[in-house]
Amino acid sequence: MKRIALFASGSGSNAEKIATYFADNADIDVSLIVSNNHKAGVIERARRLHIPVLLFDRKTFYETDKITQLLINQEIDLIVLAGFMWLMPSDLVRSFPNKIVNIHPALLPKFGGKGMYGHFVHEAVVAAGETESGITIHYVNERYDEGQVIYQASCPVLPTDTPDDVARNVQVLEHTHYPRVIAEVLAGLS
Repeated sequence: MKRIALFASGSGSNAEKIATYFADNADIDVSLIVSNNHKAGVIERARRLHIPVLLFDRKTFYETDKITQLLINQEIDLIVLAGFMWLMPSDLVRSFPNKIVNIHPALLPKFGGKGMYGHFVHEAVVAAGETESGITIHYVNERYDEGQVIYQASCPVLPTDTPDDVARNVQVLEHTHYPRVIAEVLAGLS
């Protein structure tokens, strides 16, 4: 059985879609939800879905190897970032090479990097007059949004669209494609 750890900092809509997608899959288990935000909505979603939650602080994440060791001990096969806002520590990336994936709410390399998340991305897309936006699912390395691209999907951005309109369209893409791409990544793991 392949085991997934989901990292999330916010409401957890992607985390819930992923957990629901794999709920009846005997070969894949969403084993853990990990969060750095004690008030994140994902915590309630995890409890409702009967998925254990691990909460941690910045010092534990960046100054110890406790999270890395816990994931290794839990025999996690894939780490999935679903709205997780912190950069992955080097030791964690090295311990899980090509086994950490992220979803970014834009077509990388555009609108990526530190500080480019959520509404900041959608505001930048609209301000730049882009005619399309979308999602990028990529492997995680030691820099924000620079890992190898696994999959992209796009949606049009109309001249009348607001950042909220773009956000809604991008979220549809996230919920539609992320779970399926995760399954494909897991299928490729030995």
